[in-house]
Amino acid sequence: MCGCCCGKDSAEDKADLTNPIKNRGCTDIIVLIVFVLFWAGMIYIAAFSITHGDAWRLVYGHDSFGNTCDEDNRGRKIENVSFSGMNMEGRGFVFILNILDPLNSMKLCVNKCPGRDLNTTSDLAIFAVTDGSSLCRYDYNYTEYSDYLVKKGFCPGKVFASEPLLNRCVPKQIFSTADAIFSKFFDFLNSSDIFHKVLHDLMTGWREMLILCFVALGFGALMVLLIRFLASFIVWFIIVIAIIGSLAGTVGLWWTYMDKKRFIDDKEEDNIPLLNVDIDSEQAFLIYSIIATVLTVILLLVILVMRKRISLTVTLFHEAGKCLADVPILLLQPLWTFVILVFFFVYWIIILAFLATAEIASVDKTTGFVKYTEHERVSYLWWYHLIGLIWTSEFIIACQQLVVSGTVATWYFTREKKSLSCTICKSTKLLIFHHLGSVAFGAFVITMVKLPRWILMYMQKKMKGSQNTCAQYTLKCCICCLWCLEKCLKYLNQNAYTVVAIQGSNFCSSAKKAFMTLVSNALRVAAINSVGDFVLFLGKIGVTAATAAVGIFWFKTKEELNYYAIPVLLVCVFAYFIAHCFLSTYEMVIDALLLCFCHDTDINDGSPERRYYASVSLQKYIEDGSNKISAISKGEDPGEGEAARL
Repeated sequence: MCGCCCGKDSAEDKADLTNPIKNRGCTDIIVLIVFVLFWAGMIYIAAFSITHGDAWRLVYGHDSFGNTCDEDNRGRKIENVSFSGMNMEGRGFVFILNILDPLNSMKLCVNKCPGRDLNTTSDLAIFAVTDGSSLCRYDYNYTEYSDYLVKKGFCPGKVFASEPLLNRCVPKQIFSTADAIFSKFFDFLNSSDIFHKVLHDLMTGWREMLILCFVALGFGALMVLLIRFLASFIVWFIIVIAIIGSLAGTVGLWWTYMDKKRFIDDKEEDNIPLLNVDIDSEQAFLIYSIIATVLTVILLLVILVMRKRISLTVTLFHEAGKCLADVPILLLQPLWTFVILVFFFVYWIIILAFLATAEIASVDKTTGFVKYTEHERVSYLWWYHLIGLIWTSEFIIACQQLVVSGTVATWYFTREKKSLSCTICKSTKLLIFHHLGSVAFGAFVITMVKLPRWILMYMQKKMKGSQNTCAQYTLKCCICCLWCLEKCLKYLNQNAYTVVAIQGSNFCSSAKKAFMTLVSNALRVAAINSVGDFVLFLGKIGVTAATAAVGIFWFKTKEELNYYAIPVLLVCVFAYFIAHCFLSTYEMVIDALLLCFCHDTDINDGSPERRYYASVSLQKYIEDGSNKISAISKGEDPGEGEAARL
């Protein structure tokens, strides 16, 4: 890395950055090979997980013989286990024969939970005939039901009227009485691994999550179109939407928390035992509500402070709109990124579900029933799969950044812009055939910063109850520093891709050139670019908050979910990624224009022989805008006339 960063001085090769070169080689091939090999490992994890796991076990559960309910298990027979490998299609509920001792009782897959009390074996036989659901071991039919089978534990002695909960048949009395006989059943439900409960929610609510992704897609597309055609109006519209969206999301979270709290308080007053999922969900929404409130207050304060600068972004969006008017297909670029990201996220979650169930079946010596224990290799594969999520998602976004940056640079450094044809196609071709390695390199750099930050955040959570205050503050400082470093590197990477697209140089050399250019024009870039990026960031927050509000009200109606706070959180993450893909089009266009302008002013002086590539309006805006922002920073009043002109 050092070798590629220690090339010739930037002053010697300023003139190189005038037009995208046509004859170029492949850059950062070694990193591309590493990325391909890494994905070979991801494919191995997928194959291992699908071979050894069963994601539907998280949703429907399994019986005492290792059969996943509501699934054909004939290809998964466990050796030396009777009744294993049976077809359970249509039997989507787990029925526990003895609810007084559910941990050691036989569990069966049934197609219907008994809706009434069954006190005798005759009642069991009648229920099997009338409702078509046998509640005794699979090898006995209703004509053989007897008290002897009850004593042997093959049939239930007394069956309480039940209803499905988490695809388990749960006695209705649990919800209306605090009878001590059900305490062990609550212990059984609460003993389930929280991670499996979360994955159960993801598998159950994936359709709603996917639809909410398209809701976010609609919000993002609408925002981009409004910026394109109503720039002078949309700047303030974005601010209003961000404020309304943040307030709506915050109010929705507090309302959901109060609803959860009222539900738990009512149960406590009646001395009814509580499920851990209810308590954890209440705490999760309390935390979400507090965080949303703090962020909303900060957002309002920042808008109040920057209100005078925000009006300057109108002209900046107009200049970016000229580029998009000449290359309108750029507006469709986020759509492809969105589709690829959605497919990748769906793939990643599905493999995660299979990986979580990649367990080894064994027979419990005490009960003689099948139990599942984690495969010894799974603990190592978790981290690999997590790195794959970060690196690949950053790679996909980086591909979009290079294509957009290359397109804008080509447009900027072309005198006769009307003569351009299929500029984005040429930029995409350069990415695929020459610069995938550079994109993988940039994504890897972000991954190497983001992953340690996540690890430190996990360590901080584990140390929350620790008395070692010094260690906690040290972790917080490290997390904050890594977050700042990640944001700086992302901004540098985006500008480096512009240089890669123009010069065809490797990532490290391009990052150095971009860094030197940004440093030499730091005041100009910071003054102009920060305001535009802030407005676009508000747009992302508005899309995320609006999608979250829709998700909260929708998931509240899904009674089969354990922690619908987790799907809501994931939907917010996906919504932000989607909004980023759309609004980052303008962000990348603006960043690329400013970088090209800085290089333009370095290599040209405005004379007839060395005319600027920038339009007169862009030159005037950047210089006058910098002066006005400088005046605002000093507390001076630049005058209403100048403000109207800008």
